[in-house]
Amino acid sequence: MASKAQCAFCFDVLVAHFEDRSSLPLVSFEKPESAAISELTSSSSSSVSSVDTGSFSKVTSANHKSHSSYPLFVTWNVVVRGQPRLRGCIGTFEPQPLERGLRTYARTAAFDDTRFNPILAKELPSLECGVSLLTDFEEASGPLDWEWGVHGIRISFTISGRRYSATYLPDVPPEHFDSKEQTVESLVHKAGFSGASWRTLPIKLVRYKSSKTSLSYAEYVAMKKRV
Repeated sequence: MASKAQCAFCFDVLVAHFEDRSSLPLVSFEKPESAAISELTSSSSSSVSSVDTGSFSKVTSANHKSHSSYPLFVTWNVVVRGQPRLRGCIGTFEPQPLERGLRTYARTAAFDDTRFNPILAKELPSLECGVSLLTDFEEASGPLDWEWGVHGIRISFTISGRRYSATYLPDVPPEHFDSKEQTVESLVHKAGFSGASWRTLPIKLVRYKSSKTSLSYAEYVAMKKRV
């Protein structure tokens, strides 16, 4: 499952780039996250029934999976007047060892998303980092065979020997579109194709789910102080 620790690690990768140092390992942020919940359970021993011990087990379980492999995406948003605006988002559908994948795509999303200029150090305080771990991939029966707000979708099709493909993570359609049809039409354009209606294209669609969480720069700074 995606965790705040993974987002903090991505922030540290970005900050380390600007500070010309090596980033801290992922486990450095996982330990404080577990410790904070462990401290909560210890300090509340006189009223155990009020403690959400399930949260501790979830974090511990997540930490044991630090070396697992996942398809993943890293998203950078800049927060303006309380509203997040996309600043970069890149990932991969190929399973990546978690720490290596987060390090790679934290940098790639920050500096190599061609839709945006590279992120600058002065933007750090206004940034928010999101990590999405992708799961439950399924081939759909058609372009509209997916659940709104639940599935991310990846389309692909080949026209005149050229292959086109594009994806939207699960949270994108509800935030930016009014219908599945509008979403698929936008994805076709995102893939770089224009011309025929999407309904006439030989679209293959794969749906998937995502575990996602996000973290602000201020939260990263607070976590890093506990490292």
